[in-house]
Parts: sequence; structure tokens; C-alpha cells
Amino acid sequence: MLAIGRGLMANPTLMLLDEPSDGIMPSIVAQIAEILVEINQRQKMTIIIVEQNVPMVFKMAKRCLIIEKGGIVAEGSPHELSNSNIMKEYLAI
Repeated sequence: MLAIGRGLMANPTLMLLDEPSDGIMPSIVAQIAEILVEINQRQKMTIIIVEQNVPMVFKMAKRCLIIEKGGIVAEGSPHELSNSNIMKEYLAI
């Protein structure tokens, strides 16, 4: 969360986050997700997240890309992706 705070000090219009839930307690992960959604809505900031925590991303995102070996294999809303075979094929969910 400190890194996110430091990044916000520069007043960016775009934020890139790599695995913001990695090594964080689940209760804090939920708080981070809520804060990022709030930042997105209040500041109209685009946030790009690389994340393996699919449930967290699906609660936050409007649009998702599934990437395998550097290529996009699927894209859509969380609802579209969760109702497709893509989840089983690529994410084993």
C-alpha cells in the first residue's frame, strides 16, 4: 500500500500495478481492491493491474485480458469471461 500511496503523490492519470495482492493478508487485499476502485471512480484514473487473484480482479475490473505466453487469448468483461470455457481452459477455475 505504501507503493500505491507514493505513486499517487505524483498525481498520475494512469497507474500500473503488478500483483498488488501478492503476500498480503486476504482482509487487506479486499481493502486494497476497494480503495483502487474508489481511486478509479473519484479521480477518473485508468488502472492497469497484472494479477493472478482472479476473484479480486473480477470484483474490480470493467474489462479483463487473459494473457498466455505473451499473447492475449481472451478479453471481455468479468461477467463474459466467467461464463465462458476460457476460465477452465486457461485459468483452471
